[in-house]
Amino acid sequence: MRHTVTLHGVTVGHSELERVDQSLGRAWGVFRPGLGYELVQPIFKLFTLAVPTPGGEPLNQDALDRYYAARDRLGLELVDSTGTRIAATAIHIVDYSERTGTLELDVLIADERYWKTR
Repeated sequence: MRHTVTLHGVTVGHSELERVDQSLGRAWGVFRPGLGYELVQPIFKLFTLAVPTPGGEPLNQDALDRYYAARDRLGLELVDSTGTRIAATAIHIVDYSERTGTLELDVLIADERYWKTR
């Protein structure tokens, strides 16, 4: 099922969220940027500055703190293919596209309805 990330009604991108770990309330998958991704990309690049290796340890705590603060202020929303909003506690775009080509959407989903229909 196609999921869309929006920022105040602007499409940031899409993902099928192909992988899930329901016990953690986590879903993730390949991210396909939309026209609005350029509006938020600098914030997600802060994360790659803080954690330069995918899956690695943070090497720049200041950049990591700035990333979390900026990301949490964005107000990103996740909606399903019917346009229904899915309650998420965190929406993270993993953007190592310049280094490894990796571009993923990683979401912590708190919406019980989502897990019942998944």
